[in-house]
Amino acid sequence: MSNVITSLDGGILTITIDRADKKNALTRDMYQSLASAFNDAEENDAVKVIKLNANGDCFTAGNDISDFANQQDSQHIAEVSAFMRALLYCSRPVVAQVHGMAVGIGTTLLLHCDLVYCEPQTRFVLPFVNLGLVPEFASSYILPRLAGHRKAAEWLMLGDPFDAAQASQFGLVNAVVDNDTLAAHVETVCQKLAQKPAFSLKHTKSLLVNNKESIDQHINDELDVFLEALTTEAAKEAFDAFLHKRPVNPEKFR
Repeated sequence: MSNVITSLDGGILTITIDRADKKNALTRDMYQSLASAFNDAEENDAVKVIKLNANGDCFTAGNDISDFANQQDSQHIAEVSAFMRALLYCSRPVVAQVHGMAVGIGTTLLLHCDLVYCEPQTRFVLPFVNLGLVPEFASSYILPRLAGHRKAAEWLMLGDPFDAAQASQFGLVNAVVDNDTLAAHVETVCQKLAQKPAFSLKHTKSLLVNNKESIDQHINDELDVFLEALTTEAAKEAFDAFLHKRPVNPEKFR
């Protein structure tokens, strides 16, 4: 059974993360499924808009640490990278519907969506530094340009959660919508987009996102450091502490 569900209706491709029992934590297979869904959409003229959402009470808890930690020779990176580039180079408008927690990739992927809406209770967190890692998905490139250096530094260097109000204030989301009406609001936005001329919609997005090569290069730069960070004692300690549900040893976590 796939943990990524797709459905196409009226030009709207809905991609749903469906691993609610694990807080929608993403595995290698899920990354590959997400990449395939976006890549397939590029080949399907019936797709005019992509809606990204999740089942359960959480958008995504980020990477499945168990799955991530068990990979050797950075195997996990290939699937993550495939998804990153599929989303980066997606020519269709992508609308994200976010609720609960959006951890790590759950927040950074939103930087590559065109429209983002969330509930008032939504919480975002970029915890890479707390795992002995570094930012991903060009977040260290895009966030300073979106929110300013100081706010980006706060989010990426402290790694503390932040709320929907901050996300809206600093441009990470378009609007904060009441829980009861979020799904309907996002569906209305997607239907409006689906009714626009396909050529105009596609090229308007292309003109808006005109620095993909720079973003792609920054993704590569981050990945190089990310892979190096995985080998450090701090990252190994953070992962082991998480997996064994124990406090981090401060002597190793430096």
